Amino acid sequence: MSILISLWVFVGPQLAQAQEKAVSPKTPVILVVGDSLSAEYGIRRGAGWVQWLIENKKEALDDARLVNASISGDTTAGGRSRLPALLEKHQPDIMILELGANDALRGLSLDASRDNLKSMIDAAQERNAKVVLIGMQIPPNFGPDYARQFEQMFGTLAKEKDTYLVPFLFSSFALDRNMYQDDGIHPAEQAQPLMAQTVWPVLEKALTDYRQSR
Repeated sequence: MSILISLWVFVGPQLAQAQEKAVSPKTPVILVVGDSLSAEYGIRRGAGWVQWLIENKKEALDDARLVNASISGDTTAGGRSRLPALLEKHQPDIMILELGANDALRGLSLDASRDNLKSMIDAAQERNAKVVLIGMQIPPNFGPDYARQFEQMFGTLAKEKDTYLVPFLFSSFALDRNMYQDDGIHPAEQAQPLMAQTVWPVLEKALTDYRQSR
């Protein structure tokens, strides 16, 4: 009997801790995979829209953790190549996918862009992560047909792959030149809260659905 008691004194606390960890809810991880629009290009560090959400939506986010893996200049091909490692490292429950603008600015094949985005969505969903797809629009530099097809690509993919959709990241300030940096392309610091507020209702829905499914 004394041996059993001694064994429990030694093993019991470790077993209890292991059981507690096993039943503890997982901290939701939200992974942002984007380009310069999400990577704080040309503005102060910590002033981007992702950080705005972290600082201003603390109560609604609760214990959810945002990880910003965005890289300035990234394309859908670049995102596709680095996504497997990101998924393995961060194990996200929600992935915000903000890529495609650089593809369009370079006039790259929309078929290739669509295929890359689809592959990234598939990879995340295979790991049971919910996907928030962020749409963009471009000026008709490469012709109105290209611009229209680019805009429609996001909505079509969202329906096909059953993702959440932010139709246009710049929807609240697109024609306001004061909201852009000197290059006329990248949003200025004062535009970051507007971008965050455009993303938030969709992200909040995805986060609510995630929590209800646990």
